[in-house]
Amino acid sequence: MTQRLLITVFILTYALANAQANTEVYLFDLTLKNGTLVLSNPKNISNNEGYDNQPSFWDDDTVIFSSTRENQTDVLRFNITQGSTTSWLTNTPTGSEYSPLRIPGKNAISAIRLDLDGLQRLYEYDLKAGDSTPITNLKIGYHVWVNDHILVATVLVENRMDLVVIDLDRNSTSTVHKNVGRSLHKIPDTDLVGFISKGSKNWAIKSLDPTTGMTTKITDTYQNEEDICWIAENTLITGAGKTLLTLDIASSTDWEPIMTFPQEEINNISRIAVNQGRTRLAFVADESPAKIVQKQVETFNKRDLEGFISCYSDNVLVQRFPKETMYIGKTKMTESYERFFANTVKSNVEVVRRIVIGNKVIDEETTMVDGRKGHQAALYEVKNGLIASMTFIFPDQPTADAETIVQEQLDAYNTRDIDAFMDTYSDNIKLYVYPDKLLSEGKKAMKAKYQGFFEGTPDLNCSIKNRIVIGNKVIDEESVTTNGTTESAVAIYEVENGKISKVTFIQ
Repeated sequence: MTQRLLITVFILTYALANAQANTEVYLFDLTLKNGTLVLSNPKNISNNEGYDNQPSFWDDDTVIFSSTRENQTDVLRFNITQGSTTSWLTNTPTGSEYSPLRIPGKNAISAIRLDLDGLQRLYEYDLKAGDSTPITNLKIGYHVWVNDHILVATVLVENRMDLVVIDLDRNSTSTVHKNVGRSLHKIPDTDLVGFISKGSKNWAIKSLDPTTGMTTKITDTYQNEEDICWIAENTLITGAGKTLLTLDIASSTDWEPIMTFPQEEINNISRIAVNQGRTRLAFVADESPAKIVQKQVETFNKRDLEGFISCYSDNVLVQRFPKETMYIGKTKMTESYERFFANTVKSNVEVVRRIVIGNKVIDEETTMVDGRKGHQAALYEVKNGLIASMTFIFPDQPTADAETIVQEQLDAYNTRDIDAFMDTYSDNIKLYVYPDKLLSEGKKAMKAKYQGFFEGTPDLNCSIKNRIVIGNKVIDEESVTTNGTTESAVAIYEVENGKISKVTFIQ
């Protein structure tokens, strides 16, 4: 997190990888207006610190989902018309329940139970009697009921999940497809089940006929997103980041955005579900990346090593900007911070300025370690509710005129003065997309690109929302207007010998 560092069972990882992330379940009213899907009346129906996930509909007015309480995950029921959670449906001190579904024709649910001894099986929970019994001994990750005795499920095999059809009456199991995703849904008005095939580079959405075992490709996923759902037989919905998208299979091959959520608390939309009446939609969203980053700041200041480390993913990448690896993994991180806390008496980090863009957070930090002051920035990338990478930006080359030259280029940009704009850049200027994708190199190539851009964009304007100066680096959070559209971006400018030598864009 700061320069102080320089002083110093397949079951869970595959099927339930997000179990430790802080997630929330959101519910919306769903309507169709002039052929367009409209979401309204949003509610956070979990509103719980911890893991809330995998919603499904018991009926049109009731949602069930997995929710964490007292260090275990149980199944919670939410009554939509009453606007409140009405009851916990399970209470299993020896394990936790995931992916709850109503069993057709029964007053019962099925759920994946992960026991404390590592055993993972699918159970039936009788809601009247309050007891539970195993449905199958297979190591199931996800499932969907076709009827009261046939289910389609994913079974954990080595490092993948395979799709199987299970007939409980006949006690038979048939593998129908290898290497599939977690998203399983009955396709409305058909006898088919939809699933995602991961057998190729571009993941495919396919249908399965549980009776014959025949699979048919429907379309490609949107950028290999994991979660899909059907609104109607030919209408799909998926989530990507902060956006919900839809696809009309019968008339289009392009996914169209339904809604992008500006709210900071909605991120990494997943686990989408729609009720049978097609009047309500639920999804899961990760908490704000800023909240996760702030938690690791606060736990560091409390010298709470366990709480601090819990904010990071198992394979967290720690590096020096732009891409110099320092170490990888929680084990190395724990060792480093154990030494740091053992060898220091007092440490504190203060966030001076914070920039949030998508799943990335950039903090300008001042530190105090046993009376020694420090100043740097840290770029955090959050995935699945945990910090996946942390990149230090240190003041390696103090440069008095760094901010001045960056401001000059901004002024020239806004007046579309191509000569004044290019005069702020070095001859061998390099433009990158974070972390290291080269866009262009050299002044000639850059001028050709920007000259046409300036001439064709009469409303061009860039305003600075936040600016961080770290030595010879200037980090600008920018609001850019082009052709009537305003978007946010971050640019990291590096200045050498009075000229901008490198720009890294973060979007």
